[in-house]
Amino acid sequence: MPVPFAMVARFFQLVENRQFAEAERELERIKRKMEENEWNRGYLKALSGVLLSTKINDDQYSFLSKINLKDGKNLREYRKEFLRQVNNRLREDYDKGFFSAWADYMRVLIRMRKQEEKALKEVNDPPKRQKNEKGQTSIEHFVS
Repeated sequence: MPVPFAMVARFFQLVENRQFAEAERELERIKRKMEENEWNRGYLKALSGVLLSTKINDDQYSFLSKINLKDGKNLREYRKEFLRQVNNRLREDYDKGFFSAWADYMRVLIRMRKQEEKALKEVNDPPKRQKNEKGQTSIEHFVS
């Protein structure tokens, strides 16, 4: 039975928001839903690695400590590279699962950055109020 992506996305969001206890519980739920095979073993190992490296956050050898998680362009480039590894026919199933998890993590981070940018834009640039039919400004324009 495949794990719903919503569970995995929730796990990544919890990790990103540094809610580690809840992320660990979500990871356990994901483990219980996954079948035993090499692809899933690699995927779970990557999820554990994401959690651990985010939790420690000061390992000079950690991939996450070397990249800017706020830069959407870089995240897209990393995701493409991870997907190239997934599609590499020379890779074993374990490796494909591992790189799939990292590609999924980049996908979730990209979505989160887009939502943050959209929210920031709405706060900094509110929509223009329309004038009513007679060309007068309504009271809502002055109250808000």
